Amino acid sequence: MNRTTLIRRLVTVALPVIVALAIPAAPALAQPPNLGRNFLWGVGSAGFQSEGSSPDSNWLRYSDSDRVHDPVGTSVDFRHRYVEDITNAKLMGVKVYRISVEWARIQPKPGVWDQRELEYYDRVMHYILLSGMRPMITLDHWVYPGWAVDRGSWNNPNMVRDWLTNAKKVVDRYARFDPIWITVNEPLVYTFLKELSFGGIAPHNVPLMLDQLVQAHRTIYDYIHARQPKAWVTSNSAYLPTVQPVLDSMFLDRIKDKQDFVGIDYYYSVAATDLNTYNAATEKYWKASTSADGLYYALRYYDRKFPGKPLYIVENGMPTENGAPRPDGYRRADQLRDAAYWLARAKADGMNVVGYNYWSITDNYEWGSYTTRFGLYQVDVTTDRALLRRPTAAVAAYRDVIANGGVRSDYRPTRPAQFCSLVDAPTSCSQPVR
Repeated sequence: MNRTTLIRRLVTVALPVIVALAIPAAPALAQPPNLGRNFLWGVGSAGFQSEGSSPDSNWLRYSDSDRVHDPVGTSVDFRHRYVEDITNAKLMGVKVYRISVEWARIQPKPGVWDQRELEYYDRVMHYILLSGMRPMITLDHWVYPGWAVDRGSWNNPNMVRDWLTNAKKVVDRYARFDPIWITVNEPLVYTFLKELSFGGIAPHNVPLMLDQLVQAHRTIYDYIHARQPKAWVTSNSAYLPTVQPVLDSMFLDRIKDKQDFVGIDYYYSVAATDLNTYNAATEKYWKASTSADGLYYALRYYDRKFPGKPLYIVENGMPTENGAPRPDGYRRADQLRDAAYWLARAKADGMNVVGYNYWSITDNYEWGSYTTRFGLYQVDVTTDRALLRRPTAAVAAYRDVIANGGVRSDYRPTRPAQFCSLVDAPTSCSQPVR
């Protein structure tokens, strides 16, 4: 199943709901509360997308092929500029800094550990702590070593064994930093839209890959808790409006007894009067709707599914095309403030919302292209050899949101709640937020 198929199915499901349930959502008038001092404001990044100097891996091979728009090259060179990026996060008041420890970097050959690269990650963890933040460590952000590719990758039923060897090494080394753990980033996107799409797995091995990812999560969850008893561990899910229950049945429902919080990645919205999510099918993400009220409905869906469970927005952000203004005029600073408003509304309505990460701290490599930009800091990888970090207006906006624990009590979103949102169809249409 590729991205186009998923988007088409999404809209196919949505259209009958539009006809049956299209009623206007009332304007949001409630005054949201402060999110509190313990709320976890974070930023996100990932190794392959930001580090540069990439070792042999599945994604370095994809990047060097003719199937992508841009090779990864240096990316934003987080490998050598992590102090600058972590310092920039500190200056915004961020409490959580998400990174991934790259398997391909620390284990270049089977059974061989690269001490130099492990010491690099040691320094990163220490600097995150020194800067007053907590690490959020992703064990698998879609990248594995070239030697694992040569062994068959996730087509190989023993891939999970090699995966766990690496994951246990990372846990043993970094549990002392009391990180929040993400085991597998967006496992369904990983399987269908990355590995299957790029030829990393054969279609008939999709169930095998998913079974191994479930086994990997369940095993490493217990391993982490044996070494860090009070750890927070989960696998974050990419939220796709209208079809999320079907997607959850393939992975999340199979690990529901082994997650300490629900990790949600929310980017795109669908509504009765707005089907622009179709643009994601052609990778024009900056044209796809990103209505912030969808955050509320995604949170409400998981609050209903897992009553009382902590809910954490692990990824949320707004893409542009090479940093240019979006066609819909939505600005990243406004989107951030609107997101904070809807987080507070969700908390006011009884949802156990505990954290939010903006994706991403800098522009980075968006899996084949540098065109799509999410960064709080703009970095022109393809044209600026100095890789200068240029703050966008969203930096000041996020700093103010964090300092104030959200938006002020009289704040109103710059974009009204969508008419008949289908983010959690049919409920988000029949029971709109008031």
